[in-house]
Amino acid sequence: MVLDRISLFSELSASDLEAVTKLAVTRNFPKNTMILCEGDQSDSLYVILSGKVKVFLSDEEGKEVTLNVQGEGEYFGELALLDSAPRSASVVTLEKTRLAVISKSSFEQCMEKNPGIPLKVSRGLARRLRELSENVRSLALMDVYGRVAHTLLDMSEERDGKKIIPQKLTQREIASMVGASREMVSRILRDLSIGGYITIEKKIITINERLPAAW
Repeated sequence: MVLDRISLFSELSASDLEAVTKLAVTRNFPKNTMILCEGDQSDSLYVILSGKVKVFLSDEEGKEVTLNVQGEGEYFGELALLDSAPRSASVVTLEKTRLAVISKSSFEQCMEKNPGIPLKVSRGLARRLRELSENVRSLALMDVYGRVAHTLLDMSEERDGKKIIPQKLTQREIASMVGASREMVSRILRDLSIGGYITIEKKIITINERLPAAW
């Protein structure tokens, strides 16, 4: 299980991590399954063991804004461990996905028995909040190119000296994440590819060199 690789639990001791891992129940979901719906009551944290999900908001007319696309080793629903408020976003699987699910009730019992967990988990939540704040700042202050570049860098991972975005993102998904048209995102990605800054193969984006400051 990958609980030791997610930032929320990165500061836990080996014994505390083992205690949390024992709480997790593994569940499998097919593609296009709604895991969470905005406004619903729910009481669990979800860790992605394999597969991919989309976190999004929608209005009464069905318009969607993608907040994030997440894959193996990432998590969602963490606020349910701390409060009983309705879900703030919806989550749907983009492919066959396997999740580790930790319920609020079992997590609370675990924290009572392991007093070192609450403070360390709260630090993980604080890091998550800072990341979300930076994403909001990006959407508010950057132009479309800046938002695309920020999103690509934010989702990338260092592999063999290059930055790889492991999620297979479509242009429509990127457009929804940055609040722009698919056509605009397509032009930006095409120009970055022609310039050799990125390589796109089977929807996996590799950042070959530092992205230009402006487009």
